[in-house]
Amino acid sequence: MELGSREKAILALERRAFPGPGAKERAIREELDLSPVRYYQLLNALLDDARALAHDPVTVNRLRRIRQTRRAER
Repeated sequence: MELGSREKAILALERRAFPGPGAKERAIREELDLSPVRYYQLLNALLDDARALAHDPVTVNRLRRIRQTRRAER
């Protein structure tokens, strides 16, 4: 199975750079019609999905490293 359009859009948003504070949250609301909390829940689940890794290994591996670092700091 392939990733759905929403999952692909989440990964595409994570590849982008944002100019200032609040810009990413605004993009999440406007482009994906999701609250930031729901977006991050979906993103976290997506990082554990093998289909996401196959679709965009660079982004998924980068986000997995960031997640692991944050967990280790707790």
